[in-house]
Amino acid sequence: MTDTLSTETNEAAPPQTPRQRSAARMADAAGGSLRGLIAKIALLAIVDAIALYAAFVLFLHNEWLVLALVVVVTALVNWIYFSRRKIPAKYLAPGIIMLVLFQIFTLVYTGYIGFTNYGTGHNGSKDQAVASLMRSSLVRVEDSPTYDVTVVERVGELGLLVTDPTDGDVSLGTAMKPLEAVDDATVEGGKAVAVDGWTTLSFAEVLQRSNDIEALAVPFSDDPNDGAIRTQDGQKGYLYVSTLEYDAAAGTMTDVTTGTVYTDTGEGAFVSAEGEELLPGWQVFVGFDNFIRAVTDPTIRTPLLSVTIWTFVFAIVSVASTFFLGLLLALVFNHKGMRFKNVYRIMLILPYAFPAFLGALIWGGMMNESFGFINQVIFGGADIPWLTDPWLAKVSVLLVNLWLGFPYMFLVCLGALQGIPEDVNEAAVVDGANPWQIFRRIKLPLLLVTVTPLLIASFAFNFNNFNTIYMLTEGGPRMQDVSGLPVGHTDLLISMVYKVAFTGENRDYGLASAFTIIIFIVVAVIAVISFRKTKALEELN
Repeated sequence: MTDTLSTETNEAAPPQTPRQRSAARMADAAGGSLRGLIAKIALLAIVDAIALYAAFVLFLHNEWLVLALVVVVTALVNWIYFSRRKIPAKYLAPGIIMLVLFQIFTLVYTGYIGFTNYGTGHNGSKDQAVASLMRSSLVRVEDSPTYDVTVVERVGELGLLVTDPTDGDVSLGTAMKPLEAVDDATVEGGKAVAVDGWTTLSFAEVLQRSNDIEALAVPFSDDPNDGAIRTQDGQKGYLYVSTLEYDAAAGTMTDVTTGTVYTDTGEGAFVSAEGEELLPGWQVFVGFDNFIRAVTDPTIRTPLLSVTIWTFVFAIVSVASTFFLGLLLALVFNHKGMRFKNVYRIMLILPYAFPAFLGALIWGGMMNESFGFINQVIFGGADIPWLTDPWLAKVSVLLVNLWLGFPYMFLVCLGALQGIPEDVNEAAVVDGANPWQIFRRIKLPLLLVTVTPLLIASFAFNFNNFNTIYMLTEGGPRMQDVSGLPVGHTDLLISMVYKVAFTGENRDYGLASAFTIIIFIVVAVIAVISFRKTKALEELN
């Protein structure tokens, strides 16, 4: 009877559709066999180990917010992948995490930096700036007691294990953390030689890192005016005090040797009455000051305006030239009577297959004024300043970018032309249209339906085409009448941002981030307007 009921049940169950069978296979795969479960546990173990190490480092540096985010994300990932029901989340989680980490966080952090004075001399917090200023002016106390010290290390951070000569108390500190008493130190011969959680450096390691150890200054207490312990040989330490005296309540820093008082003006630095600034300063929120500087400071506004105009010219001319040359070649190679099409196509797409930055470097060598191939061979030893004359450099950049960019447009236009039905062309011929009319009134509008979004993307790419500019001219030749920014005649906004942030003696990350925000807004506005305009072309479909 049981067999009969089982047979009736199987006969009553409807057959599964292909989609249901596919979903069942996905569920089984997500649920996992024993082998899949082991692989899942192994991968999650690696993720958890990395997260645990990151949490340990963040804990040591008191980065509580980031530590909390790491713990929450790690717990969420484990919950998703050990669950048998969260199948969509298992596929979406890696992409979302990467999107947040490499896109959203980058945009938000860049926007935040744009509203600060972050840059050379203003990198850390006020406490770090005070500690750095005090360390930079340390002098040894003449009657300082001699402390037995042991150099220790943890996660790449050096510290000093200090034994007090009077009472034998043991304390531990680093460059950023003042001395604190420890109870679990190992003492040999009245000297602390090891402590739990830290690695004691051997004599050979001390010699190898002598420069770092000599520069190490461990604050004696929470009060920076109490001085710091320093060592020359990694064995004996002495008390050093600063020639600067810090008053936290008044917000002043006084040079005891000259009597000069430096006051915290709220702009991220101690400044004297004569305007002299103590560096390093610290990072503070400045609001829209960076944006106001960009449009009001003549030393910034003038080169910014010039670079902005050239950026638009470069992007527009690059897109137009590459598109029309690519379209022309596509029309030629789409002709039925064209022979050896495949050979020519392979030759034409070689610049696209070649890495762009290498192509720019090679063109830079060929355009060299003294020994370049173009001057020496093609023009018989002429001294044409392709890359050193302001106007010729711009023409050279556009020509090289045309060589690099037309194969892409050629491939896109060729594919779009082949997608236009042949009967449309035949109907136009029957109606008496000539080839130019067919192209202008039929093929080009249909082509733009497909190509316009790509043209917008190409404009955004060339608007930020850092590789071609920097590899070919490095933004030069330098603008001689500009002193505020290290920019040249072929610099785009993106290469100017790079120079403001990463070159020169004074690196202004806040101003560079403000420029980046401006670039983002400009490109976004142009893209939105362009995509709205392209809706009119969709009616052609």
